[in-house]
Amino acid sequence: MNAFEVNFDGLVGPTHNYGGLSYGNVASQSNSQVASNPREAAKQGLAKMKALKDLGFQQGVLAPQERPDVNALRALGFGGTDAQVISKAAKEAMPLLVACSSASSMWTANAATVSPSADTADGKVHFTAANLNCKFHRSIEHPLTSRILQAMFANDSHFAHHAALPAVAQFGDEGAANHTRFCNGYGNAGVEFFVFGRSAFDPRYPAPQRYPARQTLEASQAVARLHGLNEGGVVYAQQNPAVIDQGVFHNDVIAVGNAELLFHHEEAFLDTDKVLDELRNKLAAVGGQFASLCVPSAEVSVQDAVQSYLFNSQLLSRPDGRMLLVVPDECRQNANVWAYLQAQMASNGPIAEVKVFELKQSMQNGGGPACLRLRVALNEQELAAVNPNVLMSDSLHDTLVAWVDKHYRDRLSEADLADPQLLVECRSALDELTQILALGSVYSFQRV
Repeated sequence: MNAFEVNFDGLVGPTHNYGGLSYGNVASQSNSQVASNPREAAKQGLAKMKALKDLGFQQGVLAPQERPDVNALRALGFGGTDAQVISKAAKEAMPLLVACSSASSMWTANAATVSPSADTADGKVHFTAANLNCKFHRSIEHPLTSRILQAMFANDSHFAHHAALPAVAQFGDEGAANHTRFCNGYGNAGVEFFVFGRSAFDPRYPAPQRYPARQTLEASQAVARLHGLNEGGVVYAQQNPAVIDQGVFHNDVIAVGNAELLFHHEEAFLDTDKVLDELRNKLAAVGGQFASLCVPSAEVSVQDAVQSYLFNSQLLSRPDGRMLLVVPDECRQNANVWAYLQAQMASNGPIAEVKVFELKQSMQNGGGPACLRLRVALNEQELAAVNPNVLMSDSLHDTLVAWVDKHYRDRLSEADLADPQLLVECRSALDELTQILALGSVYSFQRV
């Protein structure tokens, strides 16, 4: 049976803004309170989805969340009508309103961790929504994330959904941004690679000193148990604390994997040789040949990687077995990174082609191509069981572009978040989107 990797990209929401909410994310903090363009942001994301679909890759869409999250503000003590809640929050605690208005669910690499059926004990595709409890503005996402995923992958003969892990620091879980999978075919058993920043219970593991380590070892282990993964198909690796302190807040800012290849920076992990040997041995046990493409610090520094998001890229398998690397335009603007990529394409190595996309609206908030997509490996039967309305096509692309033009503002500042009309606009847009994507009543539980 054929199998595919389907990328489900987050559709940027109507409240896309630069709140500078993500401590440890250099781009997010650097562009705090710059005016955003939600319409442009959404259309840039849709253009990438359409382009990859046109190249023959399987592509889907994951809906945004309703913002501002009035229920979250009510839980923090703001009362009255929805408009009064927003006005009171703007007057008394503007940072809370900004947090509750974040469109950060656009970065669906943080939506969940996904294990394909070839790896799991019960032969189903497993989803665990990420609790994202390191940051308040993201910690409020997972209830709706779970509902949206269940509306997309509704057939319980093929799909299993798990609630987010306990929302405490010991089980900090950031989803697929710290998870990848190696295999010699998407439908074959593979090796799932979990990267963590710290251990919650074992002080022998080092930790960063400047910025928080968002993913814990214990969270990764819990997800592996929930998904029914066997020990021979799992590798855990610790992120280098020194690179976290340089702005590498997730593993997907310093490494990306696909099929049998890990593309990573020299400084990405602790005990790198041990990690690579374990990946090589475990992948060999299931018939794969692991390969590592390591980028030396002498050619591309950690700072270059963070500024360009070289590794926050999509590594996609072409029909000829070589790979396409999807990068943001910032890679072309960085001389060291661009020189490295040109050399790779000329070397007859695994990366045969590089495609550059303009994603400035997302990049200014600290999210590149890899942040914008959730990878789901599916066989033919499972793909047929996915809600077909969320799978990209020419007509869906055109419909969503028209929807964005109809509902989205072309400029949004922090002051605009205090306008109760923004919530009305967001709800009107999402009500129409639920019809387009056949999501049913996923948003209704948020509304009083």
